[in-house]
Amino acid sequence: MIKKPFEIPITIRKLEALLRRLPVTYPGRTKIEEELAKKKAGYRGERSIEYYINHFPDKEFLFFYNLRLPQDESYYFQLDILLLTSRYLIILEVKNMSGTLCFDQTYHQLIRTIGSKDEAFPDPIQQVNRQQTCLQQWLASNHFSKIPIYSFVVISNPSAYIKSIPSYSDTVIKKVIHAALLPEKIESINRLKHESISSKELNKLSRVLLKQNAPQDKDVLSQFGIHSSNLLTGVACPKCSNLPMIRIHGCWECPECKKISKDAHNQALVDYALLLSTSISNNEVCSFLHLSNPSIATRILKQQNLNHSGSYRHRKYHLTSPNK
Repeated sequence: MIKKPFEIPITIRKLEALLRRLPVTYPGRTKIEEELAKKKAGYRGERSIEYYINHFPDKEFLFFYNLRLPQDESYYFQLDILLLTSRYLIILEVKNMSGTLCFDQTYHQLIRTIGSKDEAFPDPIQQVNRQQTCLQQWLASNHFSKIPIYSFVVISNPSAYIKSIPSYSDTVIKKVIHAALLPEKIESINRLKHESISSKELNKLSRVLLKQNAPQDKDVLSQFGIHSSNLLTGVACPKCSNLPMIRIHGCWECPECKKISKDAHNQALVDYALLLSTSISNNEVCSFLHLSNPSIATRILKQQNLNHSGSYRHRKYHLTSPNK
């Protein structure tokens, strides 16, 4: 049973919104595009594991995707996939990488070779081992019974060639698998003898995992050193992406492709929530959507059926949280 399903990470949604709102000629745009491509590749890799996971019995296996749990007051640890049963837990760290992947214990790195180009990454085996330690400590601090934890690095790209330096080969064989071998690996663990925790404690553990999950919500403007004044405002055309559309007779019209839309402002408000603030005033709507008539802004906000706070002149409307 999937207890926490796959969702598009908030970081991906924010980066997409940022690119929609930056000029094509913006100097730092390439760096943002590269970061988005990297995040999307990781997300696709994690989603590809879903095919193999769906073959396991719902009643016996509970799956959680992209958990971020507190280690202490200032530190969090993240798990790509957590498999929970009454007898053991399994952490899966998913890597969507192509080429030749060489695990190097000497320098604690993963070296990817594509053609004649080598690129070094932190050792994912060390990463998943740290996650295992963090999860053990989290279970203890939340007063759960000791339960065996297994952890693996899953290579989601079937064409990737896995190898290691000789001194690391035994560890790599135990800890690193191709995604297609995941069912076989889990079945081998399932055949081992483990003591079971009660269904009551299992359900409690599931609830606490979900309750303490704290998705990372970065301010991408600060991350890339972008001031809000650099953002393009207005309603984007849903057909050709031109900015801004023009409000005419209760609709939005694109001056470039002549597309007509009644609700193109919805995406603009989503972008505002993702990049600037989840609360917005009537004046801010007028400014961001390029509206000259405050009554139109009020009508649009009322159509959104948003909660609001403050008196009429100082009223703030609360946009739906981008995390949901």
